[in-house]
Amino acid sequence: MKIGLSTYSLYGALQKGEMNVLDVIDFVAEHGGEHVEIVPIGYMLSGHPELVRQIVDRAAFRGLDISNYAIGANFQGLHGDALRAEIDRVKREVDIAHALGARFMRHDVASDDDRSIQNFSRSLPRLADACREIADYAFSAGITTSVENHGYFIQASDRVQALVSAVDRPNFRTTLDVGNFMCADEDSVSAVKKNLPIASVVHVKDFYLRPSHRPPGEGWFPTASGNYLRGAIVGQGDIDMPEVIRLIRASGYDGYISIEFEGLEDCRFGSRVGMDNVRRLWNAG
Repeated sequence: MKIGLSTYSLYGALQKGEMNVLDVIDFVAEHGGEHVEIVPIGYMLSGHPELVRQIVDRAAFRGLDISNYAIGANFQGLHGDALRAEIDRVKREVDIAHALGARFMRHDVASDDDRSIQNFSRSLPRLADACREIADYAFSAGITTSVENHGYFIQASDRVQALVSAVDRPNFRTTLDVGNFMCADEDSVSAVKKNLPIASVVHVKDFYLRPSHRPPGEGWFPTASGNYLRGAIVGQGDIDMPEVIRLIRASGYDGYISIEFEGLEDCRFGSRVGMDNVRRLWNAG
């Protein structure tokens, strides 16, 4: 097991120009991280091969693995040439993951205002076909692709399982985000327990939760059922994080744990404390 950080956790500093992605790699190493997850938000890698090389060199210099490459994608509602263009674009991102030396890559799959189970069931075969083609392309590079429980449409644990099962490839799994299940109003402990067997990478994220009848105001966003969430420093929110970490450890999972910070606190503070808390909980056994 290796604890590290998603570059997305420091998006606040990236957005303000206070850090660049190479600074983020330095930050991870300086605060005890063992890997860095590359999420090209706040910087671009497509069309920038020199930056890819710089990231590889800096991570190697700092003794960090490049664990996962996480990108956006959306195959929902696309047909014909539009669907082919999106699949081909994601394949080019697989090439970037390979150039980074990452063995894992997460791509989003779908976003839709109609989040009904009926629409999901209708869409599943087409989404699975797209993911299967990308996974087959990635296989020759030794890369495992994955869907994250992310973006409402494929966020609940059962929907993730349904897609992974429909794709039916050994190198297509899930990037399991322990916090994101709350966006679908699902208990994190129960959902983590269900989806750990198909996890390729684990994201550890925390949220504060408030019920729909207590609107908390600015800084919060709605769940699928109208409750409210706000990002928290890992270990300080409303997720039973000691139990989540215990479940991950007890499962025998021995891969990458990537901390994600989305809170309102300073991103450097939140990221550092989150990594420290996960390390402490893991070592508490």
